[in-house]
Amino acid sequence: MTSTPERTDVLVVGAGPAGSAAAAWAARAGRDVVLADAAVFPRDKTCGDGLTPRAIAELQRLGLEDWVRGHTVNQGLRAHGFGQTLELPWPGGSLPSWGSAVARTELDDHLRTTALKSGAVGVEGAKAVDARVEGGRVRGVTFRRDGETFEIECSRLVVADGVRSGLGKVLGRKWHKDTVYAVAGRCYVDSDMADDPWISSHLELRDEAGSIVSGYGWIFPLGGGQVNVGAGTLATTKRPADVAIKPLMANYVEERRADFGLRGEARMPTSALLPMGGAVSGVAGPNWALIGDAAACVNPLNGEGIDYGLETGRFVVDVLDTDLSVTWPALLREHYGEAFSIARRLAGIATAPRVVPALGPIGMRSDWAMTLALRWMGNFVTDEDRDRAARVWRWAGRRSVGLDARPPFT
Repeated sequence: MTSTPERTDVLVVGAGPAGSAAAAWAARAGRDVVLADAAVFPRDKTCGDGLTPRAIAELQRLGLEDWVRGHTVNQGLRAHGFGQTLELPWPGGSLPSWGSAVARTELDDHLRTTALKSGAVGVEGAKAVDARVEGGRVRGVTFRRDGETFEIECSRLVVADGVRSGLGKVLGRKWHKDTVYAVAGRCYVDSDMADDPWISSHLELRDEAGSIVSGYGWIFPLGGGQVNVGAGTLATTKRPADVAIKPLMANYVEERRADFGLRGEARMPTSALLPMGGAVSGVAGPNWALIGDAAACVNPLNGEGIDYGLETGRFVVDVLDTDLSVTWPALLREHYGEAFSIARRLAGIATAPRVVPALGPIGMRSDWAMTLALRWMGNFVTDEDRDRAARVWRWAGRRSVGLDARPPFT
């Protein structure tokens, strides 16, 4: 067993997609990197396992396209609801025109291995419990493993420890639940449609009593005879989710059995709370930054976070030598502020009881409207896109930020 390093230039805490991407890019830039995680890999994570074109673009940058293509390849979203089914191809444009789905047990393990092959040193089974801060700068992080504690000193710290972000809390991160957040659950089920070239989303999600719930159900083909089946519902402090997610998910599985050839029991059901749309403050200090889920970089309209995790892992490496307390919140706002603001606003509207039943049937009758909705909901609008839909989305985002009582990342 290799000895644990006592100090490093860049310490990355959390080896999910965000942390592993940051560690890989930092190591490739010639930096001394330690990548630490509380778990021993491979490990599971509550997730839909879907990889949108935005995530695929980042995996391509990391050199992992062939590996991803060795799993499943999908061409878009099949949207179901209100008596309609629409097949909506991925919009393409400046992003890839395909997506995939890989179980997080495998994806995260492969991304971590990619970081280690890039030159990072891995530390497993070590939970970050405290930070030594001097003059606002983090000088070291205390870890606990097998009942013992030890410290790793660092010049720079990247916090990628997920939605709860224990180390983020130590450093002053606060999650503001006045904007929309999600409660989501997932399980694995054997299916005749494990190689379906479309991911499926049911926008008419109903509870056991038959009432419509604000949120959606999903079935993502994973190949190998199984699919990821899940359900997510939106909530705010004003309108908390008053639904038990695991029974909702179990009901969804039973409703879809015949349509999707689901066989046998649902396996490995898990659930999680998701901060979304940059609904956190305290995302950086002079030499430390929160990335990915820890910084609430999760799309409020579809719950997607892997793409933002991979992106923020790449972005943070470019600014490590700056005063992160200034540059990192500004960079997050520049890349995500407008899109997250308008997405939060739209998702918040969707939590109102009568909105989905009123607007859902109208939207589902129009291929054009749903294609536009898919592009906006998936945030498939990049800085390079100059078409009318992209311009409208950016205009709406600018207007929305101006109306926010608490803009993203503040």
